[in-house]
Amino acid sequence: MARPRLERFRWPILLLPGVLLYGVAGYVFLEGWSFLDALYMTVLTLTTVGYREVQPLDTSGKVFTITLLVLGVAVVLATISLIAGWIAERAVRQDWRRRRMQRRIGSMSDHFIICAYGRVGRTAAQELEAEGVPFVVIDADEGLEEQMVEDGVRYMMGDPSTEDTLQEAGVERARGLICAVDSDATNVYITLTARSLNPQIFIVARAADPDSEDQLRLAGADRVISPYTASGRHMAHLALHPRVVDYLDVSAAQGAHPYRVEDLQVEDGSELAGRTVGEVCGRAVPLLVWHPDGTLSPNPASSHQLRGGDHLLLLGEKEALRPVEGGREAG
Repeated sequence: MARPRLERFRWPILLLPGVLLYGVAGYVFLEGWSFLDALYMTVLTLTTVGYREVQPLDTSGKVFTITLLVLGVAVVLATISLIAGWIAERAVRQDWRRRRMQRRIGSMSDHFIICAYGRVGRTAAQELEAEGVPFVVIDADEGLEEQMVEDGVRYMMGDPSTEDTLQEAGVERARGLICAVDSDATNVYITLTARSLNPQIFIVARAADPDSEDQLRLAGADRVISPYTASGRHMAHLALHPRVVDYLDVSAAQGAHPYRVEDLQVEDGSELAGRTVGEVCGRAVPLLVWHPDGTLSPNPASSHQLRGGDHLLLLGEKEALRPVEGGREAG
């Protein structure tokens, strides 16, 4: 993309030094001026500053100055025209791209919304992309648009804390929302707004300050992640249980390991409710059942009956972890 953009400015870039050289050579040979005087006069002529001549000009010098002035104005006008055309073309292309993106977002459902495309948001987007989960990114920073286009993500330019922007991103139809903005106060406001628009949406929020975790939970966040706290816990677990952490890290990497751990959510009214663990898990190994009241049933028997709201954690190959039709795989 960079080469075609520079290609159109090739001739103005080449002509400007040529006009300068033409002016200097003309004053040196026609008027017998020194190089510095000739360069000074050429710059004065091209910039149309209007200072008096360095030295009086004879007839040939005046005619030459007219030709230099015409050439300089032509080059400047051509350059301005190219720049204006490039700006207008870029604005039209950007508007068309955003309109097309908005139409694609309007048809999305059961997707995730990522608020902010910084380091945290971009990493979350890469993980969702690797899992084949649809998502849309919202960010107000115009400087990140080219990066999002290059990464091939669906995006919207706007303030994720406003109700209109979240609605345009399809928050009422979304499955989950990830608040990755640097400001905890903004994340609280996004959480409150998203929760009011979609009471069923699953919200994961970032808390830069550990003291903000309670505020985010009160605002409606289902999970709160503090990068500093999470990294400290991860380091402690890695020191105490290196093999377990290594396995989970490797299994999370796309294509790095044939086995992985998945969370199968049993929704109320789904075909999974009322069925046994043995009927649901197939070739996967059931690890535990997490009940809605917070109690756990580790290593459940194959005859264990699942109820609406249960979460069944399974270990197995990716193909073996596909949920039975009517169920839902929750990341």
